[in-house]
Amino acid sequence: MKKVVLAYSGGLDTTYCALYLSKELGYEVHAVLINTGGFEKEELETIENRAHSLGIASFQILDVTKTYYQEVLKFLVFGNVLKNQTYPLSVSAERILQAKTLAEYVKKIGAKSVAHGSTGAGNDQVRFDMIFQTIIPDIEIITPIRDLKLSREQEIDYLKAHGVSMNFEKAAYSINKGIWGTSVGGKETLTSSQTLPESAWPTQITKHDSESITLGFEKGELVSINDEHYEPVQAIQKLQEIAAPYGIGRDIHVGDTIIGIKGRVGFEAAAPIIIIKAHQLLEKHTLTKWQSYWKNQIAEFYGNHLHEGHYLDPVMRNLEAFLTDSQSQVSGNVTVALHPYRFQLIGIESKHDLMASKFGSYGEMNKGYTADDVKGFTRILGNQTAIFHQVNQPES
Repeated sequence: MKKVVLAYSGGLDTTYCALYLSKELGYEVHAVLINTGGFEKEELETIENRAHSLGIASFQILDVTKTYYQEVLKFLVFGNVLKNQTYPLSVSAERILQAKTLAEYVKKIGAKSVAHGSTGAGNDQVRFDMIFQTIIPDIEIITPIRDLKLSREQEIDYLKAHGVSMNFEKAAYSINKGIWGTSVGGKETLTSSQTLPESAWPTQITKHDSESITLGFEKGELVSINDEHYEPVQAIQKLQEIAAPYGIGRDIHVGDTIIGIKGRVGFEAAAPIIIIKAHQLLEKHTLTKWQSYWKNQIAEFYGNHLHEGHYLDPVMRNLEAFLTDSQSQVSGNVTVALHPYRFQLIGIESKHDLMASKFGSYGEMNKGYTADDVKGFTRILGNQTAIFHQVNQPES
């Protein structure tokens, strides 16, 4: 039997793939779940038990959460990356590392085929395929859902006919959970006018009393919450635990897909949204005007290039070097108030704050220049514009 490595999450699509590859195509299926911080221990046990019940040859869990942060997420924070000023790349960033990890596993066990459960209408198919064709170019790529053009209803009918037991009502929504947010797709997101029902959101609202928290950053990385120190991954998870029950970070993203059509997906990402906005505020105080300008240009390109699957393009390493260097003074504390459905940035404290009072107070007084300095500066600053208008005055 030919070996195939299957990217397996335990959801509807990958459960179908595991059964179809084994029963219909006769492959020796090696299912691999690549954990990017989105699974609890009990969930993993349930997923493993179901995987074995499908007749697969092996099941492996690879936890790459720390690698995911070090190789991808911290650069999204450094760049304050939000796709279309809305979406923190919860899934697209995750897929890149999953594909890269899966490709290395294919080489490790000597498989000749690799499979994933992407449909033919989304971005993931491109991300997986691009990574595979770069790292394992001679390996066969199998995509049952895409190739057979299956609907979710057809997948459910097939699994029921083969006696597979799972929560098919929940399977009506495509849910992908990771440390950088949870995406939710369903019939409502296939329209332009509807929103997700309350029951579709994975985290229900259980907090109603407001609270304030202090986030501590060192060189752009979140390292403390309320003065308690954490490793960055732990800090993200702790903030998610605190903020998600408020319903913070819920939204629906509308964007241009890699394949040229408009796409719409719901997501909840309390920690990522708060971290990015708090980090951005700290940067406003600690970076110069031109640092901010060029970092924003680079970050926009970095986020789009990552979103479209170009993580292995060497230019990404060049941009990461710039983003990392830009963070040398981005340290300090940011105070954030949490409320149901929203949060408020209160302010920052940092020894690198360029708003230092010893240089003056905006709109009130200055200590670094005189009135005559400003008069001369303004005359020179506007000199070329003044010359243009004097030379090109309309004839009377």
